[in-house]
Amino acid sequence: MTMSEANREMCLRLLRCETEDEVAAVLRSCGFWDRRDVWIPYGGISNNRGIVGNQQSSPVAALVEKVVNSIDAVLIAECHRRGIAPNSENTPPTMQAAVEQFFGIRDGRVQNLDASSRTRYAERIRLVACGTKDQPAYMIIDTGEGQAPDDFPNTFLSLLRENKTAIRFVQGKFNMGGTGVLQFAGTHGFQLLISKRQPDLPCSASSRSSQWGFSLIRRLDPGPSQPQTMYVYLAPGGAVPSFNSDALPILPGAYPSAYEGELRAGTCLKIWNYKFPGRLKTLATLDLRYALERHLQEPALPIRVQERRPGYRAHFYDTTMSGLCAVL
Repeated sequence: MTMSEANREMCLRLLRCETEDEVAAVLRSCGFWDRRDVWIPYGGISNNRGIVGNQQSSPVAALVEKVVNSIDAVLIAECHRRGIAPNSENTPPTMQAAVEQFFGIRDGRVQNLDASSRTRYAERIRLVACGTKDQPAYMIIDTGEGQAPDDFPNTFLSLLRENKTAIRFVQGKFNMGGTGVLQFAGTHGFQLLISKRQPDLPCSASSRSSQWGFSLIRRLDPGPSQPQTMYVYLAPGGAVPSFNSDALPILPGAYPSAYEGELRAGTCLKIWNYKFPGRLKTLATLDLRYALERHLQEPALPIRVQERRPGYRAHFYDTTMSGLCAVL
């Protein structure tokens, strides 16, 4: 088995884990659980626990930050496709202006779309509930710009950088809010990150620019040479693992299949054993959707919420979240 094949197999094994205990078992089987040399401090900052722990006090608000980042990624991808540099002065001045220009949505407001159009746009950003009823896991999947493996440390895995500060039409500008979910992600703070750059978008010159990259974030307890807890990401040999593949079985199929449809490029994040209060561990298309609508009252793009945890009986397992303003 080549290194690329081994990395692909490990990536898919992690993706299909439904509890954090299964994730830890995969890491042990690969010999990575106790090896500190394969883990790099998140953001290149050893003392990063304070940054992560001070982002959000609410697990719903923390999850919303991930959704917002996916919306940003989709808008940035569309900006590139029109030949406009996202950080230039030629971009739309606001998020609503960008949605109107890039998608033709009147006034840039999703409430101006009919129900079928909202669902069509929502296919680009999905929130998928998986795991188990008692220990829910969540995937956020988007067909936004995606990132090449060598760019992970400066994008997904960075902290306090000015990556999107000059982009006028995005929300996630401070390069730390996305870490808010980690303190609510079970015992170990696991987060899986899988991404591939869209092939029609500009990319940094690299021999791995057309490959999938993946990494796993975890909370690492203090050790002999590490006096405090910190968040780290998997990078054996100092590099994010990568592999070649035209597509990956990441998109959900019909209930309860969670990993069936092919994602050809974009990003998938997965977190396990998420610490929602009990009422939000019920059917994702009901209570969780309502909570998201209250926190994200007017999203720039609608979100597809999909329940894939086995054992539910419901009239529908997929719904579109368009925000409280659209509901009203």
